[in-house]
Amino acid sequence: MVFGKIDYINLLPFHVFLKKSSLPNAFKRSCEHQKDVPSVINRKLRKRKVDAAFISSIESKRKTVTPLNVGIVAQKNVKSVIISQGMCKTDPASATSNMLCRVLGLEGEVFIGDRALKLYLQNPTAYVDLAEVWHTRTHLPFVFARFCVNRHQTFYKKLAKRFIKAPIKIPRYVLETYASERAISARDIREYLKLISYTIATKEQKALSLFLKKSRFLDTHFVSKESHAD
Repeated sequence: MVFGKIDYINLLPFHVFLKKSSLPNAFKRSCEHQKDVPSVINRKLRKRKVDAAFISSIESKRKTVTPLNVGIVAQKNVKSVIISQGMCKTDPASATSNMLCRVLGLEGEVFIGDRALKLYLQNPTAYVDLAEVWHTRTHLPFVFARFCVNRHQTFYKKLAKRFIKAPIKIPRYVLETYASERAISARDIREYLKLISYTIATKEQKALSLFLKKSRFLDTHFVSKESHAD
């Protein structure tokens, strides 16, 4: 079994959960070997190079994967998915964040992940928080990623349920390590993680359905315009 790991702070509670679990060491090591940015993990799951992973919400609609009711959710603001308004420039690491920018009708350069969090904390007035704009307009949370599986479904379903139920306390040395590596203070990391939840319940499902519906409309409209231009 091989799990695709996205080494962002927003998944730090899950990584701590895995490390503390009684899973085989070989499985834990495999996570480190398959570590990459969201867009690469999306492709690996699609090509069955990994069995499961947190993948972009926009990719979770594919028939080749089975999404679980676990993901990366921002209830209001998020600080780590932002744009600097101006010339449009996507972030190649995340399909969902780029699409969210389009759905919201915003223009600017998209930043995601730990780099985005660091930029936002340094100068919050210079950036627009995409999750915050989404929540203001819809009064709903935003689901950035979903835990999806293509093999060993029983094992991963049990793992996901255990994660949701387990109280996760991040050890001080882990926080300090991430703080040093990412140049973000341990205090800011703690505050940031309060913005993230992982259960996809009724409200989150509604938000995800709305986002995917709006995404399909944009894609269909774009294809229609292209065909008329031809």
